[in-house]
Amino acid sequence: MSEEIQNIIDRALYGNPEIKPEEKNLFLTTFLERIHIALTKKQVILKGMYPEVIEVMKKKRNLHLYLNGDLSYTNYSNYLQEANKQGIRFTIVNPTKPTPFGLVLADEKDAVDVKDAFIKDDLYLRDMDERS
Repeated sequence: MSEEIQNIIDRALYGNPEIKPEEKNLFLTTFLERIHIALTKKQVILKGMYPEVIEVMKKKRNLHLYLNGDLSYTNYSNYLQEANKQGIRFTIVNPTKPTPFGLVLADEKDAVDVKDAFIKDDLYLRDMDERS
């Protein structure tokens, strides 16, 4: 049986292979290269609203907000309301694997040039320490 035929059979049985599944699990179904800013669960829960997130929402276009469905609606409702005000689409993701991230604001389709998409405060460090 040729390799091409075997590939067709494999895709029929198992589906198309997924690109970077670990990365997509970690970042609530999107890729790191598309992320403008991401917050950990503790950052979403324990802090009001990060002005950096609001600034990106107001300045950038073609954004998509991904929220961790393991969090309570009250934890992220302020971000959701701001996204609606700015006309930003959102998805509430129920992660299939553990992730420290509670909010990811990313470009819908394209890679972005962001040096560091994380706000590395004490809450971020605590979430990352728990992950290790």
